[in-house]
Amino acid sequence: MPQHPVPAVKVEQGPKRVRVYLAGDLVADTRAPLLVWEIAGYPAYYIPAADVSAELIPAGQSDRRPHLGEAEILHVKTSAATAELAARRYADSPVPALRDTIRLDWGAMSEWLEEDEPVYVHPRDPYKRVDILASSRRVRIELDGVTVAESAQPRILFETGLPSRYYLPITDLRMDLLRPSDRSTQCPYKGTAAYWSVDTTAVAEKGRLHTDIVWIYRAPLAESQKIAGLACFYNERADIYLDGVLQARPESLLR
Repeated sequence: MPQHPVPAVKVEQGPKRVRVYLAGDLVADTRAPLLVWEIAGYPAYYIPAADVSAELIPAGQSDRRPHLGEAEILHVKTSAATAELAARRYADSPVPALRDTIRLDWGAMSEWLEEDEPVYVHPRDPYKRVDILASSRRVRIELDGVTVAESAQPRILFETGLPSRYYLPITDLRMDLLRPSDRSTQCPYKGTAAYWSVDTTAVAEKGRLHTDIVWIYRAPLAESQKIAGLACFYNERADIYLDGVLQARPESLLR
């Protein structure tokens, strides 16, 4: 079987001040973070070890990744809390820039700040662009053969690497078919989204409950205010007609 080379890891000096907190205590404060694309979709922050103020306690474990080398796993301890197995140190990494840095587990920390603003899910990718444009194109959305939304005043969100998303006034949705959901997600570019499911059982012969298929940003981040209070369906799970033309369903399930 042919051997495929491991792709090089992209590493770039980040220009932003980055601070990390755990239970209210400062874990790290750096003006020289590294952006590291461990995977293709988005970067992770690696913090210079000298800028980590929390205590790092060896966990007696290690983990090897082909493109990064062997990591020593560490607990992160402050006066207020301990995040177990929440840091990695690649002291002998084949990527020299990583050897004196600490990779903190994003979800194990309580808060991440870029400059003085919170950032969620992962660092903002400097090569990702989000454009939100008003449009008069007609958008119609079907589920199980039933039109569940139709609008001639969408906001179309174009995000690098993702399908175009069609945000519609909620008055243009079949509100009687919406069912509240407990799900919420966060996006570093848009903020916190709430969800609805759509129930077509009463209006379609083969209707069913489409779980968490619609989302809304009621109070998006400042740069995404154009979609405040608008609803969006997953292209991947609905039949979307744009100016009467059925759109192909994309494979991506990222939002």
